[in-house]
Amino acid sequence: ATASQQQAPPSSGCPKRVKKKPNQDTPHRTSRKKSRSTMPRGPRKHQKRLSAPSHWNLGKMGGVWAPRPSPGPHKLRECIPMSIILRDRLKYALTGKECMQICMERCVKVDGKVRTDHNYPAGFMDVIELDKANDRFRLLFDTKGRYVLHRIEREEAQYKLCRVNKVYVSANKIPVAVTHDGRSLRYPDPDAKVNDTVKVDISTGKMSDILKFELGALVMITRGHNAGRVGSLMHIEKHDGSFSIVTIKDSKGNSFATRLGNVFVIGTGTKPQVSLPKGRGIKKTILQERDELIKAGMI
Repeated sequence: ATASQQQAPPSSGCPKRVKKKPNQDTPHRTSRKKSRSTMPRGPRKHQKRLSAPSHWNLGKMGGVWAPRPSPGPHKLRECIPMSIILRDRLKYALTGKECMQICMERCVKVDGKVRTDHNYPAGFMDVIELDKANDRFRLLFDTKGRYVLHRIEREEAQYKLCRVNKVYVSANKIPVAVTHDGRSLRYPDPDAKVNDTVKVDISTGKMSDILKFELGALVMITRGHNAGRVGSLMHIEKHDGSFSIVTIKDSKGNSFATRLGNVFVIGTGTKPQVSLPKGRGIKKTILQERDELIKAGMI
């Protein structure tokens, strides 16, 4: 059979699409349309004063901006930057520039190490030393959940308490305990478990004593509505797959409950391992506070 007599393949019935050539008058579109708003890359580098944590006690009329803590051992919303400590709490500086000068002159030590970052994040149980002023403070909470610079003696500034958040065995078969302030304690005591508190020597970084998380232990609350309160651990209510709840009773007989993750053991029985700030962790009602002010003649 000749080529003219061969049958053509059956068509599908759809017309064949012909790719149109771009018109010479209009430019050909080669890129997608850009979105109107683009998100910035990386973490935020600024901190507005209105959105700063309330426990910093910054006035909302004191300016637009607030110091943003640098990355460090404590969380962004659970720390206090060094510039706020020097300027707003201790009144050693008037401006942020003066805070920077104080830190760059190596006048500030946190846990025995010189810190030149004026936005270094200091947190719970940190020891702050100012050798030129002969001052030593420990960061604790008052009964309203605000950071307090509690003045301590030289002997007490030699150690700090650290909560054990994690215990594991590293790749080289080395047991490690991770604390709340980012420390990795190699070869810890086998008795140190999660939720326990260890007493760490600041100069050597070695742990000495263990404060067990058990019934009857003296604890301080570090987060939540009851932050800063001190009492004895009375009951542990475990909930698998949810948050375990603990019941605490203070020295005045008041009982309250909170999550297990908010509890920090600071002693055994009624004896704390660190000195406590004014009020000793006993929360008062607004009526009791008013009566005390009336007796003091301040109202």
